[in-house]
Amino acid sequence: MNRSLGVSGARRRRGFSLVELLIVIGIVGILAAIAYPGYRSFIRRAARTDATVALLRVAAAQERFYLQNNTYASNAQLATAAPGGLGFTGTERRYYTLSIESAGLTTGFTVVAVPAAGSPQLDDKDCARFTLTEAQLKGATKTAGTDNTVTCWR
Repeated sequence: MNRSLGVSGARRRRGFSLVELLIVIGIVGILAAIAYPGYRSFIRRAARTDATVALLRVAAAQERFYLQNNTYASNAQLATAAPGGLGFTGTERRYYTLSIESAGLTTGFTVVAVPAAGSPQLDDKDCARFTLTEAQLKGATKTAGTDNTVTCWR
């Protein structure tokens, strides 16, 4: 007895052919190739907030330190716990290393954040260095040293 379906007499097939499977894999590969760079860029931009938030927190701590000591804290006092220092050892997620630069601590300071060793932010060529001054002047530079403040402090 012939158990066939339809007019043509072809048997009912189940599953996918190799060609169909390869087409689906190709489409998924193309979509992944398009989506992954955008995803990496989004993650890199989101991680920049680790630097900007830390710089704002250090600047606020510097102002408190100035009110108590009539001078801003030096780079050596950055990691020292309050009241002798600011108590910052790095950014919250450890993506950036903090430092304080100043020509005269009685007149001002500049807090600097650069990607920490081993950090995924080392790949961020667009925002390689963040700065914030006592006057709340924000700055950021690319790896090549060109200004990129508007993009990095978004």
